[in-house]
Amino acid sequence: MQWDDARARAALRRIFDATVAAADPRVMLARHLPAKPSAPGGRCVVVGAGKSAAVMAAALEEAWPDVALSGLVVTRYGHAVPTRRIEVMESAHPVPDANSEAAARRMLQTVQGLGPDDLVIALISGGGSALMALPAAGLTLADKQAVNRALLASGATISEMNAVRKHLSGIKGGRLAAAAAPARVVTLAISDVPGDDPAVIASGPTVPDPTTFATARALVARYGIDPSPAVAARLAQDGDETPKPGSLPNASFQLIATPALALAAAAEAARGMGLAPLVLGDALEGESREMGTVMAGIARSIRTHGLPLPAPALLLSGGETTVSIGHGGAGRGGRNTEFLLGLAVALQGEAGIWAVAGDTDGIDGTEDAAGALVTPDTLARARAAALDPRTVLAAHDSYGLFDAIGDLIRTGPTLTNVNDIRAILVA
Repeated sequence: MQWDDARARAALRRIFDATVAAADPRVMLARHLPAKPSAPGGRCVVVGAGKSAAVMAAALEEAWPDVALSGLVVTRYGHAVPTRRIEVMESAHPVPDANSEAAARRMLQTVQGLGPDDLVIALISGGGSALMALPAAGLTLADKQAVNRALLASGATISEMNAVRKHLSGIKGGRLAAAAAPARVVTLAISDVPGDDPAVIASGPTVPDPTTFATARALVARYGIDPSPAVAARLAQDGDETPKPGSLPNASFQLIATPALALAAAAEAARGMGLAPLVLGDALEGESREMGTVMAGIARSIRTHGLPLPAPALLLSGGETTVSIGHGGAGRGGRNTEFLLGLAVALQGEAGIWAVAGDTDGIDGTEDAAGALVTPDTLARARAAALDPRTVLAAHDSYGLFDAIGDLIRTGPTLTNVNDIRAILVA
């Protein structure tokens, strides 16, 4: 069976959609709920933060119509869904705003004064670090915003960024669970981080933190971040540490959706279309454009030598690459479109290779697209639109190129988030 452009495009879009559907909180949450509160007078308080927090709250209300739920969750602007008993707030991502701070303060107040018969359900997903931002003592929201912007531009991994964020926060790194004690805290989470580390997802507000102030200081120095005097003073001290492993006996953690499960769904969809899937991992990290070059080499090997598997094949990977903003400027684009443009430049129009990459939350970086498609004629169409691909790549303006040639994928908010999906079809 021949693979032409129309068929390859349709297959890659179906695979991307299957990945997103596999992490739908409305399906996954009900499968992982704890026992309902049973003690007389025991309350069930719901808190949460992340791009999926509102839809998770709605799913909990649907699953537990007979439980008196109360509480507050915060999600990204445009990601709210109707709820009846759990309040939903919206705030900014990826840089926090005043609503991020207000939501965090209210959430911390919501869990204080609870007793051992009370249950706190924490609904956590990617994006929670920015959406729920409570400055630690001595800091302002402006201090946190400045550090956040510097970290986003630095090329630091999500684990590294969150290690710094936790030590500038009054709610992250286990502090939310500590405030809820002695109530039982059950966290239900959707992972968007490489390795599914609970302490990294949304900066682990209900999870013990193995990092320290020394860790944060070293990362700030490594990436050349110049903090404000207040941030520098905060990081210079070793007191007021986050709760460490073993210090939160009232808290438990359960993943309800992960990148690995989503990639398994993508592989199943590929097999149904006659493609041999090869999953390269759910935790790939590194510079986006360089990852594109590496993946181009693997795709070429499949097409030329039938290694590491014969065509028709599909290379699948997840994780979170990074874009380090250098002297070339900061155009419009996210890590997925930059990966794809790096891939296209490395392939130089080679026939029989197509690709899709996108963020499963529907937003790649700060733009309105989830990602984009690459085809064998991507570079030719870009040049016909008076765009030089290498110049665009150097300026980090991949969004503009794919927008100009009509190959952006716009899904709108998907209300889930299991990080990025990259799929390369080799015919």
